[in-house]
Amino acid sequence: MAMTDDGSGVGSLRPRGARARRRVSVVGVLGEILITAGVFVLLFLGWQLWLQDILVGGVQQGQAQKLGQAWQNDAIPQKQPTNVAPIVAPIVEKAPANAQRFAILYVPRWGKTWQRPIAQGVGVADVLDAIGVGHYPGTQMPGQVGNFAIAAHRHAYGGGFEYLHQLHVGDSVYVGTKDGWYQYTFRDIQYVQPTEVNVLQPVPMQPGVTPTDRIITMTTCNPFFSTAERMIAYGLFDRFYPEAGGPPDAIAAAVKKG
Repeated sequence: MAMTDDGSGVGSLRPRGARARRRVSVVGVLGEILITAGVFVLLFLGWQLWLQDILVGGVQQGQAQKLGQAWQNDAIPQKQPTNVAPIVAPIVEKAPANAQRFAILYVPRWGKTWQRPIAQGVGVADVLDAIGVGHYPGTQMPGQVGNFAIAAHRHAYGGGFEYLHQLHVGDSVYVGTKDGWYQYTFRDIQYVQPTEVNVLQPVPMQPGVTPTDRIITMTTCNPFFSTAERMIAYGLFDRFYPEAGGPPDAIAAAVKKG
C-alpha cells in the first residue's frame, strides 16, 4: 500500500503515476467546435471587410496610376510647352466597350493620391469586383450635358465608395481621361430605395426633363454591410483642364505619382 504525501499510511486505490481523466461531454466538444468556428468567421470578416479592401484597393490604385501614366506617355510627342488655361466647354468622348477602363476618379477629400479606375458597365463580377468603379451604360460621359453616373462597392473589393458620406458641400471631385481632367463640385447626398432608378435620368429624379447641367452621380449601397438602400452623391461640373496644360493643383500629386 502506497503512503500518502503526509506519511499517514492511508491507502490509495489510484496506481502510482496515474492521472484522473477528464470526462468528455458532447456539450464540451460542441462548445469547442463553435468557438473554433467563431474564430474562423471573425478572421474571414476581418479579411473580407478590412484587409481585402486594403489589398484590392491598393491594386486598383496602381491600375489607375498605370492608366494615367500611359496617357501621359502617349501625349508627350504632341504636347507643346505652353500653359493651357482651364475651359468651360469640355471634350466629350464616346462610350467605350463594356469593362474597358476609360477614366480615373480622383477625390482629394479621401487622400492626396487617392484614385480609382473607371470602366464601362456596372456588372458585379466583371467591373465592380474586378476593376472598382463602373459607369452606368446609357448615362452621359464625363463633361457631357446630362448625368455622368458611376457606381462602386461600399465595402469589399476595394470599397471604392466607402467614404462617400464624408464628402463636404463644395468638395471637388475630378475625372481624368486621356483628354484632360473634368472638375465637379459636390452638392448633395440622397438616400433612396434600390428600385429608384430615376437617379440615373439625365436630370436625376425628373424623367423627361431636358438637361442643361453637367452632373456627376455617384452611387453605392447603404448602410454599411447592407444593400437595403442606396446612397447617391451629386456634383455639378465646374471646369475642364486640357491634358496639355497639366492637372489641377489639387490632384497633381496623384497624377505625378503614376
